[in-house]
Amino acid sequence: MNILFAASEAVPFAASGGLADVTGSLPREISRKGHNCAVVMPLYSAITEDMRIQYGFEFVTNITVDVSWRKQYCGIFSAVYNGMRYYFIDNEYYFGRNGMYGFYDDCERFVFFDRAVLEMLRSLDFKPDIIHCNDWQTALIPVYYNVYYKYQQGYDRIKTVFTIHNIEYQGKYGKEVLDELMGIPQYNAGLVEYDGFVNMLKGAIETANQIVTVSPSYAWEILDPWYAHGLDRILVTKNYKLKGILNGIDTDTYDPSRDEMIPANYSAEDISGKAVCREELHKELGLELTEEPVIGIVCRFVKHKGIDLIRKALEDMVAKGVKFAVLGSGEKIYEDFFTEMAARYPARVSVTLGFVPELSHRIYAGADMFLMPSVSEPCGLAQMIAMRYGTVPIVRETGGLRDTVRDNGGAGGNGFTFKTVNADDMTDAVKRAYSTYRRRGEWEELIKRAMLCDYSWAASADEYIDMYEKLLSDTGDEAMV
Repeated sequence: MNILFAASEAVPFAASGGLADVTGSLPREISRKGHNCAVVMPLYSAITEDMRIQYGFEFVTNITVDVSWRKQYCGIFSAVYNGMRYYFIDNEYYFGRNGMYGFYDDCERFVFFDRAVLEMLRSLDFKPDIIHCNDWQTALIPVYYNVYYKYQQGYDRIKTVFTIHNIEYQGKYGKEVLDELMGIPQYNAGLVEYDGFVNMLKGAIETANQIVTVSPSYAWEILDPWYAHGLDRILVTKNYKLKGILNGIDTDTYDPSRDEMIPANYSAEDISGKAVCREELHKELGLELTEEPVIGIVCRFVKHKGIDLIRKALEDMVAKGVKFAVLGSGEKIYEDFFTEMAARYPARVSVTLGFVPELSHRIYAGADMFLMPSVSEPCGLAQMIAMRYGTVPIVRETGGLRDTVRDNGGAGGNGFTFKTVNADDMTDAVKRAYSTYRRRGEWEELIKRAMLCDYSWAASADEYIDMYEKLLSDTGDEAMV
């Protein structure tokens, strides 16, 4: 099979979150299993001239792309990284900026990108059987395919897959963009109109052959208004093509037995190096070196990550001896809270604002527990990385956290869980973890169970391949609306 992954970011070229990790890892794993994968993304200014030389960028061709009534230049470049072919869509006006998102004309920028992805296929030797789109920035690809390309020569029999990484981000705009930017005929406007707006994510849900979420639990959670951010009504009608497949993690990058970013290497067979990492983390962050556990937090400081629960309970937990190693950034109210806690309890709370990859590895390796009290979590990678490093997760049962962490109170437990969005329930889970931590033999067994969990991309890639093959063997057209 030939599979083209379309995304707004991908490791190692441009990244702002988990989407880049997925598009940097999943296609490579599918390629290892004998299929031909490629990735297409914008050529941002962050991809510097030095990077282009480093990765051997080559100019392929240039084409013209329609953005409603406009005709825009589009350059196509390519590079090979880790055996994977990457294509880059170039337009200085749209992508030669300082940053990837958050501009007043994001709608126009990604309308251009989505049309360019389909137009460039005329100029490539690579002819996809599947176009796998990711998040709202690529949501118009299946829409444009159904409206303009499906019956054109060379485009027949292509299937489209769309992954919802976080349903909160939908690409919502006023209806004026239909004519002014998108160029979608009025008789097709219903594909993207929803609740009085143009909703790009809704368009993909309508027209893609398969809708995927990044964990099985998230697939059924987003049918509930609590999680769906208004899209539950359309998702319920398209439930027949909705599937959840758990994300994996890059087990080469996150491997405590070989990680060069941590003070000592270790494995499930010999965890002695973790004690060295723990001691060094205390020294690096200025925490008091005591027997009480260190809880790691590595995340964006936003509401859906459950930071409000931490705000309510952190001082009580510190009073009981728990220490915190916090790394992240986000909303100012949360940054100010953590900064204040670090100032008030310098021997118990360490806070680093921003994202420092090397420090994140050392927190994963040196902390005893890892806290993720998310209100919603489509998949979550941090809890899987923490387990890989033998740092026991404490999570709320939602989305991918439910699918990956089993409470230690049951058989085969690999962490601690709680159910409700409630600070007392979270604190109770921390207390249970602390109680087990004091029983050193039991705790070490728990560490080893967590480390032996397999959350690599291999199993997930098999599910994707099976899904692709079923789509291609289906002669019907589930995307017709």
